[in-house]
Amino acid sequence: NHDTGQFYEQLVAGDLDKSVRKGGKHPFVADAYLATEAQRGELAEKWELVEKPLSVVFTLRKGIMFPEKPGVMASRELTAEDVAYAFNRLRSSPKHIGGYYDFVGDVVARDKYTVVFNLKEYNAEWDYRLAWGFYTTITPKEVVDAGPNNWKNVNGTGPFMLTDFVAGNSNTYTKNPIYWDKEKLGGQEYKLPFVDKLVYRTIKDEATQLAAIRTAKLDLLETINARYVPELKKSAPQLQFARRLSILGSFMAFRTDTKPFDDVRVRRAINMAVNKKEIIEAHYTGEAEMHAYPMYPDWDGYYDSLDKMPASVKELYTYNPKKAKELLKEAGYPNGFTFKMQFCSCSADHVDLAPLIAAYLEQVGIKVELKPTEYGAFLSAMTTRKHEAGYLMNSSHTNPTTSIRKSFITGQTWNPSMYSDPKFDAKMDEVYKTRDEAKRKQLLREMTVEIMDAAPYLWLPTPYIYAAWWPWVKNYGGEMSVGSIRPGP
Repeated sequence: NHDTGQFYEQLVAGDLDKSVRKGGKHPFVADAYLATEAQRGELAEKWELVEKPLSVVFTLRKGIMFPEKPGVMASRELTAEDVAYAFNRLRSSPKHIGGYYDFVGDVVARDKYTVVFNLKEYNAEWDYRLAWGFYTTITPKEVVDAGPNNWKNVNGTGPFMLTDFVAGNSNTYTKNPIYWDKEKLGGQEYKLPFVDKLVYRTIKDEATQLAAIRTAKLDLLETINARYVPELKKSAPQLQFARRLSILGSFMAFRTDTKPFDDVRVRRAINMAVNKKEIIEAHYTGEAEMHAYPMYPDWDGYYDSLDKMPASVKELYTYNPKKAKELLKEAGYPNGFTFKMQFCSCSADHVDLAPLIAAYLEQVGIKVELKPTEYGAFLSAMTTRKHEAGYLMNSSHTNPTTSIRKSFITGQTWNPSMYSDPKFDAKMDEVYKTRDEAKRKQLLREMTVEIMDAAPYLWLPTPYIYAAWWPWVKNYGGEMSVGSIRPGP
């Protein structure tokens, strides 16, 4: 998404004119959430949900061109056939998420500029899944025929073209001279993009990232751990900063299909045995929110703060080792037990956090064997269901419906706790079929309370993160995404 969002476009994108920087109410930092009023047409000029027959009709902008790509394609106009092709290619992929597109019947190019998605049933995520979500880029057939995995073949209608790629080092983008969009400044329209060249650096080491922004080798660094900000402000006082709450929820998933984690008392005991207030103060230098997952505070009407939660949920955030021991005894583990906790060696945060959690649990008689794993093996352990009984991870909030669906619904890939409850699954189905957003918000708030109470996770604090940039970077206020983890355009 980071890499392709500059050259592959989507039907719909976030409207930065509605951003906080421009006097609006949308910070555009959430990874995959665009409120309806914060959307603008990108490739689509307009779109509507039609009742009879149930369908979504997108009208494309006229005159949007693919630039020429020697050996791949001649310059030509984008048409409705391109949209239908891109969607059908995705839907027929053996890798697509099970059930993800089941609500769609067929996709038809009604004419050159009109594409119709005929729906079998209503789905509350139709705009996210069809227009601006993780898998909605419009990739032309010529690129697929040439080999879309080779960076030299990629070509889209976006503001930039990928002109160099060095694995593990950099992506270089060059201005698309025939890009369609314009920007209005002082009543005058100007052709975009203003920037001739854009370089994304891949810098794996945190200290090197900080040195690069401090010495202006980078113009902008999107993600900085809060603990390094005071020193950066001292050593580079001209830097400008934006603070945001991380879009990654942090937790340890308990395998609920494995003893002793099949017992809710054990799961609740572990939550009470970990001093989350101390973690915020000591580990996150005070820069974290106690409760900001699975719902994200920016999601208006979907999120309830901790003070609005029932006592049974608040209890999970209150350090109480005495009650934790009582619950363990009640569950048949008066002397505790031993389990393995797997975490990713790629996360500096979790490398420090894992032993801290283990130390808290030792106080109530639970012994934790730490198992650091590199990212590839860490991820495949979960996707193949071979992960350990304790699995410390980050997961993106995504959006209000997906956050619950992907994490807690039976059989979903990103359900590391293996949580399964047919009644809960049925409620999720109801959410997707509910058209009234106010009603949907209410249902999701209720489901959030229910899942937090069931404690399939050790709920951990969500840290604040900073972005920093030099004063010559204009028209930026810390925005991160205009789609699904899509910082381009």
